[in-house]
Amino acid sequence: MTPLLLGSEIYRGSSYGSWHPLRVPRVSTVLDLTRAMGWLPPERFRSSPRAKPAALTIWHTPDYVAALQAAEAEGTVDDATRARHGLGTNANPVFPEMYRRPATGAGASLLAGELLRDGGRIHSPGGGTHHGMPDRANGFCYLNDAVLALLSLRRNGVQRIAYVDIDAHHMDGVEHAFADDPDMLLVSTHEERRWPFTGALGDRGIGQTFNLPLPRGLNDSEFARVRDGLILPAVERFAPDAIVLQCGADAVEEDPLSRLTLSNNAHFDTLAALLPLAPRFLLLGGGGYNPWSVGRLWSGAWAVLAGREIPERLPPAAEAVLRGLTFEGNSRGKNPPGHWFTTIRDTPREGAVRSDVTDRIAHLAARIGAMPRAG
Repeated sequence: MTPLLLGSEIYRGSSYGSWHPLRVPRVSTVLDLTRAMGWLPPERFRSSPRAKPAALTIWHTPDYVAALQAAEAEGTVDDATRARHGLGTNANPVFPEMYRRPATGAGASLLAGELLRDGGRIHSPGGGTHHGMPDRANGFCYLNDAVLALLSLRRNGVQRIAYVDIDAHHMDGVEHAFADDPDMLLVSTHEERRWPFTGALGDRGIGQTFNLPLPRGLNDSEFARVRDGLILPAVERFAPDAIVLQCGADAVEEDPLSRLTLSNNAHFDTLAALLPLAPRFLLLGGGGYNPWSVGRLWSGAWAVLAGREIPERLPPAAEAVLRGLTFEGNSRGKNPPGHWFTTIRDTPREGAVRSDVTDRIAHLAARIGAMPRAG
């Protein structure tokens, strides 16, 4: 099947608020940049549908979905709704598209499960909202489109699914949904002592949930060890029918909400290594709060998924997209380095591999051989 990118213009005109980390353009930058590169012809793009409320209740509670719709319609929430459903907080504020925007990401995930029934590759940069809980918003995530994608794949006949999450933050919502599912492999790499403060090394479901908290300053060489020592062996052993990769862009050095120091090559290399391991592949977005780094990373990930070559220097039209971005209210946006405008691929950030990283990998790798094989 031809690789498809699912997106929507709703992301271009909506924001969580001028003070919120998700004030920055992300999906719109990916659409503009991939089109400027000639990587996104019309036949490879599908507009994301907005999920109907009833479709969301395959995991979210009807009361929560109704509360989310009401909050958007009324532009406010009462104290009881805030306390029960986590709406109207600093992390999950009331804003004009607070139902329609996440419902669009959820719609893409539900559609992806249908489109991948017989195989293929899909990128949904508006997806990856892995913190959402059944009855409440959580960590900037009003709905959990990652969970909905996994459920949609199941509804469409896909049995064994590997979910790999390389966001800087732990996949608490997805783990809540599937930690005890024998046909689901969950692998999460995330910064230690970072919100939501879950996903400790020893946390496991029935033996197929692998949490790897990583130290600050993690470099590309260390993540290559993680990829080759944990992620790939676990997925290969599990032999999934489908892979879902949450490709959060907040683990790179320039992101303001983590202290990991990866280049985007770590994400590209992990994606490339995982692609041959299942006939169905769904690539989701996730975290990412620097407009240049997230736009470049998710655009480059689409290039990897679609088999496009990433040039050393961007053509003028693509450079103009990146020069048109701003990052108000953050010191990293005051004097952006030149390569943020002229390249997609970062310079690799290699370095020494610390013993505590290899020890943690070894701790988890010892469990891989005990995993049941398919069939």
